[in-house]
Formats: sequence, structure tokens, C-alpha cells
Amino acid sequence: MLAAAAVASTSFGPIVTRVPSVRVMMAAEPPLAQEAETPLPFGADVFCYGLPGAIAPVGEFDPLGFSKGADVLEVNRLREAELTHGRVGMLAAAGFLVQEKFHPLFSADGGPAIEQIPKLPAGFIVALTMIITASESLRISKGFAPPTETNLKDARAGGTSQSFQRMRDDYIPGDLGFDPLGLKPEDPVEFRIMQEKELSHGRLGMIAAAGFLAQEAVTGQTWGTYWGAADF
Repeated sequence: MLAAAAVASTSFGPIVTRVPSVRVMMAAEPPLAQEAETPLPFGADVFCYGLPGAIAPVGEFDPLGFSKGADVLEVNRLREAELTHGRVGMLAAAGFLVQEKFHPLFSADGGPAIEQIPKLPAGFIVALTMIITASESLRISKGFAPPTETNLKDARAGGTSQSFQRMRDDYIPGDLGFDPLGLKPEDPVEFRIMQEKELSHGRLGMIAAAGFLAQEAVTGQTWGTYWGAADF
């Protein structure tokens, strides 16, 4: 439970919209140097404008059509939401696995995660709320355009389904500038692979956290106790 409220530390995985470059070769001439990659234009006929994440085995998976008819900024907003929830999901899943067995913060902390909140000191909850608020404020200030009249008109121009929560034109979803360990690769191919790894782990983390919550809500026991480990 505590891990679900922690600040995500996987912000090294921003999503960059790229297309592969094309080399043009002429007869009797040496091959030209590979051209720099350029962003996909608005309205490009590519799934989610070429964002990483269309990974096997499901591939281009959007059964509810969230990306259908959406412009680049709306697709970026959806990706920002997926990344944010995925990062929290990974922390939450790790918290279920660790916190219910080991209690590094509070020795009396135990039992199902949903029952731990009332046991926490009031001061800790206030401090945690302030940390979450500061983190979200930073993310909003970096990525979201202010809800000015101009931005609202631009959102309405796309139809009633277009959200007024528009992203900034120059913002890359997930790029909070946080990479203290310098894990971000310089090579574009390796960087895209790392982006897809973060998305895959984030999606699995969301499913795992939901499973932990559902199991504890139904059984009233931690996952370890439910599976026979009496010391959980």
C-alpha cells in the first residue's frame, strides 16, 4: 500500500514518436549517410502515431477505440496516463510483495494492505499527501498546457470527445527529466527498446496490483497467508 503512493522513479522512459529513416542510393554513387529521424506528422496513418508499445503478442491493441480519430496531443495524453498508472502499478505490486512480510517503516504494520491506512501515524499521512501533491504538480506543470480559452477552443475543435486536458506541444509523454542513474541509452534503437520494456513492466504491474487488491478484498488475508505462509 505504501509503495503505491510513492513517487515513481522510472521516469527515464519517456515516449518519443519516431519513424525509421530512408536512405536514397544512386547508381555509381556512394550511399548517402543515414538521414536523421523525424517525428511523424499530424494525421499520419500509423497506429498511435508510431509511439512505442505495440508489442507482441497483442500488437496494435485498442479494442475500445480510444485512439481512433484522436490527434497527436490526445494520443500523447493517453500515453501519459498509461505511463503514470504503470509506474504506480509497479511500485504497488512491489509493495504487496515486500511490505506485507517486511516492515521497514512501522513495526506494527501488517495484515491486508487495505487495512494498513488507519494504522499509519497522522503526521506520516499528511507528509505523504504533500509529497504526492508536489510530484503531481511538477508533472502537470511540465506536461499539460494551461486551460486557457485558446486551448479550450482547440480541444473543442476536435469534437466533444476531445479532452480539455491538453498536453504541451513540445512535451514527450513520461519525460520528467528524472534519470539519476543515467540509464537512458544514447542510441535511439536501444532507447526505444527500453521504452517498450518500461511499458511492458508497467502494464504487468497494473494487472498484478489489481490482482493483489482483489484477492485481499475477497479473502481478507494477505497473499502470503492465503497461500499457506502463516508468518505473513
